Amino acid sequence: MTSSPLLTVRDLKVHFPVQHGLFSRAKVYVKAVDGVSFSLAPGETLGLVGESGCGKTTLGRAVVRLIEPTAGSVTFDGDELTKLDGAALRSRRRGFQMIFQDPYGSLNPRMTVEGIIGEALDIHSLATDAKARRARVAALLEAVGLNTAHAQRYPHEFSGGQRQRIGIARALAVEPKLIVCDEPVSALDVSVQAQIINLLQDLQRQRGLAYLFVAHDLAVVEHISRRVMVMYLGLVAELADAKAIVRAPKHPYTQALISAVPVVDPASKRSRILLPGDVPSPINPPSGCPFHPRCPVAEARCRVEKPALRELAPGHSVACHLAK
Repeated sequence: MTSSPLLTVRDLKVHFPVQHGLFSRAKVYVKAVDGVSFSLAPGETLGLVGESGCGKTTLGRAVVRLIEPTAGSVTFDGDELTKLDGAALRSRRRGFQMIFQDPYGSLNPRMTVEGIIGEALDIHSLATDAKARRARVAALLEAVGLNTAHAQRYPHEFSGGQRQRIGIARALAVEPKLIVCDEPVSALDVSVQAQIINLLQDLQRQRGLAYLFVAHDLAVVEHISRRVMVMYLGLVAELADAKAIVRAPKHPYTQALISAVPVVDPASKRSRILLPGDVPSPINPPSGCPFHPRCPVAEARCRVEKPALRELAPGHSVACHLAK
């Protein structure tokens, strides 16, 4: 793994206008992502976790420019993506792709599997002729464990796990360096989830891929990720090595998430931390620390002063005034 990051995100913000005033000027915004920074090395997997509505999917889509960032920078392989558009952005898209949560909704039901995977080859002119295109599609189907004889079938003829493999093959078609995985196994049966996770790990070893792996299941994230970033209300709560996050979480929110993960060994019981209330609205986030209304250890300072993301130990950063 090289020391130079493949992806660097700095103070990224994504705000959606939800109410307009005079002359259509937005008065109210949903602050889905409100100043997130991180980096990702080549061949690394960074897990991104948090409750529904915390902004993790929006962050993943903003990184690959499927959603336009409001502010901040996204540097991929030396290029500032937020400053690119048109042909320049299209040519850089070869380097990063996305796997979506819904393995059926993300595939065109009117196209055959060969057409779905081959479309990316056509856009980026990666096949010299029809024969080369068919051979490339067949190789990609083999790589994800699908029968090459099924290239002329349609998405509805496959199971959920097989459709997700088609989505992975489509992402691999342009030989990317980075794949954003947006909850790629949450819609699948548990047994199929394991197969897809193992496939993603095998492909990573074979092709040197980097993953930004978005999920809400900490057990899955711990298994596949080298580092984990925990988000809450559009901000980073904690960022550390996956083992450190699970064994010694520092942020009260991360501790609550870890306490909810089922434990196989009955002897190693952990006390469940129940958080009161719901996640506050990103339209009107709390003052100070965004977690303080639900935090079991919040102090007066937490209500007025927003904590900065600070490094407690090498590679372990926490946004909490009280973390030690």
